Amino acid sequence: MKTPRLLDLMAAMVLLVCVASSLPLVSGDPGRRVSMTLVRGAAALGAFCLDGSLPAYHLDRGFGAGSNNWLLQFEGGGWCNDIASCVDRSKTRRGSTRFMSKTAVFTGILSNNASLNPDFYNWNKVRLRYCDGASFAGDAQFRNGRSMLYFRGQRIWKAIIFDLLPKGLAKASKALLTGCSAGGLSTFLHCDNFKSYLPKTANVKCMSDAGFFLDAIDVASNRTMRSLFTQLVSLQGIQKNLDPNCTRAFYPEPSLCFFPQYALRFIRTPIFILNSAYDVFQFHHGLVPPSADRTGRWKRCKLNVTACNPHQLDALQGFRTDMLGALMNFFRNSSRGGMFINSCFDHCQSPLQETWLSPTSPRIHNKTIARTVGDWYFGRGKGAKEIGCSYPCDKTCHNLIPASTTTDSLGNLDI
Repeated sequence: MKTPRLLDLMAAMVLLVCVASSLPLVSGDPGRRVSMTLVRGAAALGAFCLDGSLPAYHLDRGFGAGSNNWLLQFEGGGWCNDIASCVDRSKTRRGSTRFMSKTAVFTGILSNNASLNPDFYNWNKVRLRYCDGASFAGDAQFRNGRSMLYFRGQRIWKAIIFDLLPKGLAKASKALLTGCSAGGLSTFLHCDNFKSYLPKTANVKCMSDAGFFLDAIDVASNRTMRSLFTQLVSLQGIQKNLDPNCTRAFYPEPSLCFFPQYALRFIRTPIFILNSAYDVFQFHHGLVPPSADRTGRWKRCKLNVTACNPHQLDALQGFRTDMLGALMNFFRNSSRGGMFINSCFDHCQSPLQETWLSPTSPRIHNKTIARTVGDWYFGRGKGAKEIGCSYPCDKTCHNLIPASTTTDSLGNLDI
């Protein structure tokens, strides 16, 4: 019989997969399909997906002035925090390259169209496929009867980097490490390590999209996300790969360093945080997980924000307040950091053309996400930290759940 906590995680995975596979494209921009590359040398490093298959990535070569610049994007897709969920995951594209599509669509920040991605269109762009279930951070294994579960995310990260270095990454002039959702969390975890592989003269920065997962108290006064991450860190042997300065500071709870809000102050490399203050995943599984709403009082609110009652809206506004509070030190004191915190009911905005840069993309102070990230990376101007007003004032949103009488039609894009 499945436990309530496992059911919560399974529901979270359904949402993340739906978000990742039901995303809009700008009309007339089908995106570029890029072939998969298996990392043949990964086995020598013990770097395997959950099921033992080889890890993979997709590389779209840069050109012209961007030939020596690199953008690496971690794929997202939730986590598995117990043996049952990891076994299930190992039989899907989230745990095995055997089940993955052999091509990936590159749009948004991965687009090679100058009008759709003006700052990064001609860079070498890499999408790192996600198959370990722990944000590329674990290093353990578990014998499951006759088969083995490999928790080798940290080794997968290293194997992919080692495969890319001789392909030009070792000579990078500019580099940006990014990722969405669980991949956005990976960006926080690997930002400084990424910089260590590159030339000292390189301009190296990181950008997390929808990866600022809060250590939130849910509506039933439980810390559901903390419980999930604590189990995950223990199961997959993550602690030894967390920043040691952070784990010492948070002893005897080192797993807290898996949360970006606690790890952020220890990151030395410049980082940009792109997040919705009403992130859909965190709303549905951090603030109101199924275990905290067994009677279904939040069901209508989750499906349509305009159906939320005043008490529920207060809880959502409180979540936004908590997120901004967790970011305030960074906002005030980070001279090299950037942020774009809008008020859309969304999750992952940089891989999607419609939200990254389009005539109708989200804006704060009339600045798109693409422009704000570009201004920050290249040091153009001083306005690299943008915080939008609270719901319902932002009329530029592309909401994954309705927040007005008109909603976006969702296409079919796998990020």
